[in-house]
Amino acid sequence: MTVLDIGEVARRAGVPASTLRYYEEKGLITSSGRRGLRRQYDPGVLERLALIALGRTAGFSLDEIARMFAPDGRPDIDRRMLAAKAEELEARMRELAVLRDSLRHAAACPAPSHMECATFRGLLRAAATGVVPAPPKRTPGPR
Repeated sequence: MTVLDIGEVARRAGVPASTLRYYEEKGLITSSGRRGLRRQYDPGVLERLALIALGRTAGFSLDEIARMFAPDGRPDIDRRMLAAKAEELEARMRELAVLRDSLRHAAACPAPSHMECATFRGLLRAAATGVVPAPPKRTPGPR
């Protein structure tokens, strides 16, 4: 059976060896043994690390990701949890789109200063309260 040295796993997975050690400490991955002082891993750890990376990219915590694996190490992902995260991401995307459009408006606003721009002032209020502003009203004009 082929085993991979911790350095090779780190290189292939694109994470530092310290991350692998941390994931092992958290129970997310398991080494198959050691050669000298260096941890060795079964090649299947790369797929597991890819699932962890996907989960992290989607915004799942490491504890949530840990629950996505059955006791035998195979993925056992709760579909309701995925659907809930997708809804959360969708809401965040809407917020970011409003923020993007507001920033674009403020960047091109004809007001003499940003502090005189109602859209920019709305962004400031939103930043202070944590509430995303409504999208700016577009005035019809030549295209």
